[in-house]
Amino acid sequence: MDACTPSPRRRLLQGLAAGAWAGVWAGVSVGAWPRWAQAAPGELGRRPLVFPRDHGSHPDTQTEWWYLTGWLQAPQGALWGFQVTFFRSRVASTQALRSRLAARQLLFAHAAVTDVAAGRLHHHQMTARWDGRDPPPGAEPVTAVARTGDTDVRIRDAVLQRGPDGSYQARVAAGDWTLDLQATPTQPLLLQGEAGWSRKGPEPHQASFYYSQPQLRMTGRLLLAGRTAEVTGRGWLDHEWSEALLHPDAVGWDWMGMNLDDGGSLTAFRLRREDGRALWAGGSVRTGPAAQPPLATRAFAPGEVTFEPLRHWTSPRTAVRYPVQWRVHTPVGVFEVHALADDQELDSRASTGALYWEGLSELRTLDGRRAGRGYLELTGYGGALRL
Repeated sequence: MDACTPSPRRRLLQGLAAGAWAGVWAGVSVGAWPRWAQAAPGELGRRPLVFPRDHGSHPDTQTEWWYLTGWLQAPQGALWGFQVTFFRSRVASTQALRSRLAARQLLFAHAAVTDVAAGRLHHHQMTARWDGRDPPPGAEPVTAVARTGDTDVRIRDAVLQRGPDGSYQARVAAGDWTLDLQATPTQPLLLQGEAGWSRKGPEPHQASFYYSQPQLRMTGRLLLAGRTAEVTGRGWLDHEWSEALLHPDAVGWDWMGMNLDDGGSLTAFRLRREDGRALWAGGSVRTGPAAQPPLATRAFAPGEVTFEPLRHWTSPRTAVRYPVQWRVHTPVGVFEVHALADDQELDSRASTGALYWEGLSELRTLDGRRAGRGYLELTGYGGALRL
């Protein structure tokens, strides 16, 4: 696994992150919320999403992420998985400071490429601070920003930007490998939960704004091991932001986002207690373009989704044991999820402090037929998501 070595300056930022990032995983108290988040009892902060504004960042919320994943293939058939993720965390203690040097927001970038044939993960991570303000028009390019008007988030050589035509440009230069990709939407946005308001726990305020962009058409270049490949594939983008996400009893979650072979999409997740029991679950399905009706979406209730682990893999580096094969029960069928490479563990303790498994996986029917391909995320297996 490849990761950049933190400089003294980066170690300082990581120290600042310790207090801020705890709020990302553990949630914050209602009393700390900004006024806009106290709109209605039982559904704090819920409002209609407005685009393109809500493609951009929301610096008045505690945590936010943009998450682009998918698979890439070369003309000769080689297969890779990829992840480009940006995190933003609001530092409550510095919001009143007037200094331009105050770290009002912390930004983190994780990027990874899975070489399926070699069974190897290449991983890169970066950390930066941001003053929380959009640069003025015409200003020189900045090294770290998460703009508010539309998706434009960057940390030095890592960039995710949405263009006027709705396509995304993702670029990461990670030393010995480089991604330069374009993700073009082929379908409308998928608003998760109830019109983009996604419950994440039994308490009404444990929720997030959450939308997905499945079935992205991927094109671009991958430089890896000294070779450049022209690649095509399919991608999935999630954008999520929240003030309070996890119930105090939750130690982590299991999540999958699958682009179905018929053009549909399937999302399923559960939040786990320490003993492995589900605390909350959810997800959605959207039918493919040829279905009747086409692109119809159904959100899942908590009792309609269950995860059953079938096979585990133990990391030789951290000794953490991850379930890398699952049977997932949903209202639209029972499926199996198979990791296409076992070793897809990301050690981000040098940036966000988290240790998790994130990898390219295949969705199969119970008789072994492929139904789709996408990403599986497993958190909290190396200890509860706390700092």
